[in-house]
Amino acid sequence: MPKFLLIHGPNLNKLGTRDGKHYGLTTLANIEKLVSDEAKIYDYEIKAFQSNHEGALIDFLQAETPKAAGIIINPGALTHYSYALFDALVDANLPVIEVHLSDIKNREPFRKNSVIAAACIGQIVGKKEIGYTEAVQLLVRHIKNYGRD
Repeated sequence: MPKFLLIHGPNLNKLGTRDGKHYGLTTLANIEKLVSDEAKIYDYEIKAFQSNHEGALIDFLQAETPKAAGIIINPGALTHYSYALFDALVDANLPVIEVHLSDIKNREPFRKNSVIAAACIGQIVGKKEIGYTEAVQLLVRHIKNYGRD
C-alpha cells in the first residue's frame, strides 16, 4: 500500500495541553488516527513522526521519502526559519502539503512568513485538525492528476 509521511515539528507532542484557542483541544495521537483513517479511504497508509529537533526531522525525511508517495508536514516554529528543512523537502521530490492548526497569517508578525511554503504544493492554515484530512485529500487529488512529482 502506498504511504504518506505525516511529520510534526517542535512542540506538537504537547497538543491537547497547549493553547486551545490556537491549536484546538485534540492530541497528536488523535490527529494521527484521523489522518490514518482518512488515508485508508484512498488506500494509503500513514507513517507518522514527531520531533522537537530539526535534524531528526531531516534524517526522517531522508530515510523515508524513497518509500513514500507524499508528505504532510506541520513544521511548527521551524516554518518560519528552517531553510535546512526546506531543502530536505525539496530534495524529497514528493508532493508536500504544509498544515498549521492555527491561522499563522493572522497571528504574531513573525509567524506570517513560511520559508517552507515554496517547497509545497499547498498550505492549509487555521482549520485545526480538519486541515489534516484536507491535506490527505489534496495529496490524493494531486497524485491522481500529476503523479508523485
